Amino acid sequence: MDTATINTEEVNFRKLEKSLRYNTWTAMDDFKMIENGDKVMVCLSGGKDSYTMLEILLHFEKYTDIDFEIVAVNLDQKQPGFPEEVLPKYLTEKGVPFEIIERDTYSIVVDKTPEGKSTCSLCSRLRRGTLYEKAAELGCNKIALGHHREDIIETFFLNLFFSGKMEAMPPKYITDDEQFVVIRPLAYCKEEEIAIYSQMQNHPIIPCNLCGSQPNLQRQVIKGMLNTWEEKYPNRKAIIYNALRNVSPTHLLDPQLYDFVNLQSLLSSDKEVKGEDIEKYF
Repeated sequence: MDTATINTEEVNFRKLEKSLRYNTWTAMDDFKMIENGDKVMVCLSGGKDSYTMLEILLHFEKYTDIDFEIVAVNLDQKQPGFPEEVLPKYLTEKGVPFEIIERDTYSIVVDKTPEGKSTCSLCSRLRRGTLYEKAAELGCNKIALGHHREDIIETFFLNLFFSGKMEAMPPKYITDDEQFVVIRPLAYCKEEEIAIYSQMQNHPIIPCNLCGSQPNLQRQVIKGMLNTWEEKYPNRKAIIYNALRNVSPTHLLDPQLYDFVNLQSLLSSDKEVKGEDIEKYF
């Protein structure tokens, strides 16, 4: 490989890294995700998203004025063939404080999930409870998850098409017990950029055999639909994402979200309106 090629790759990598850092910082600033004194538990699965999130947060921990602390945590769910040595080696080489939780949630999920049904819901609940316990033990007040822009868009359409509600993934929320704040620093980051970045960084990816072994997941169907739209109408995902950030409660139908009941009537109360006059409103 000649020098010109190496320099071009380096330039492209720096542009990509700058884009991811910028989008992460913008999301963190928009939603005040991390503040002075925070101890952040970064949930590391071994996938491209969580590796990228960790590296970007480590950069901000080192080079910004925000005084916060990071500890990486992985849950070893005892999936068959899980390479236990990969994450400890990676985190040790990075000099990152970390904890590995060993909990056989895999067997529970396989045993309790009917054949043909998705394992994701039960797996998520078990994983979430275990991580909350560890966060309390470590004295963390924030929990960082690696969901990105596409995850949020896909969740919106899953809820729209299959649950009958307009709901996505919040970039920041408080847990039900009000003990932790959960943040999604990659909320503004594109999955495509994360994938390229992770590949260029040679992250030691650990596949999730539990999720990956499930055919016809609704999320995969939604992902395929969005990718088809993106191919036919470039920049479609960005427009959809902007819509999620530009909501008009007055133009939806939820009376809990907007006080339609107490709006001043279109018809003035101090004058009588005849039946034929009302017709123009229908």
